[in-house]
Amino acid sequence: QVQLVESGGGLVQPGGSLRLSCAASGINFRIYTMGWYRQAPGKQRELVAAITSSGSTNYTESVKGRFTIFRDNPKNTVYLQMNSLKPDDTAVYYCDARFKWYDYWGQGTQVTVSS
Repeated sequence: QVQLVESGGGLVQPGGSLRLSCAASGINFRIYTMGWYRQAPGKQRELVAAITSSGSTNYTESVKGRFTIFRDNPKNTVYLQMNSLKPDDTAVYYCDARFKWYDYWGQGTQVTVSS
């Protein structure tokens, strides 16, 4: 059974930092492209950042220079380090694992940026 379990969300003030984690089980983690998506109320889900099996990364323009995605293959975990958070970053953040036609999602973790 495949499971992706996110953690690390919460309430943070503007300018603050959070680190999200996504622990995967039931897949050969190292061959999967891992992604972080987010969905704010009333908006479509969007890709925030992704990291391939070889370590290549890409980011949506609005988070470049503030967010960093990285993975720890022995721990089957992908992380999203979020710095200089803004109210516009408020959303439910989802972890995604993708390989060929296989696509798995986590349940999401809420991130709220507010003073």
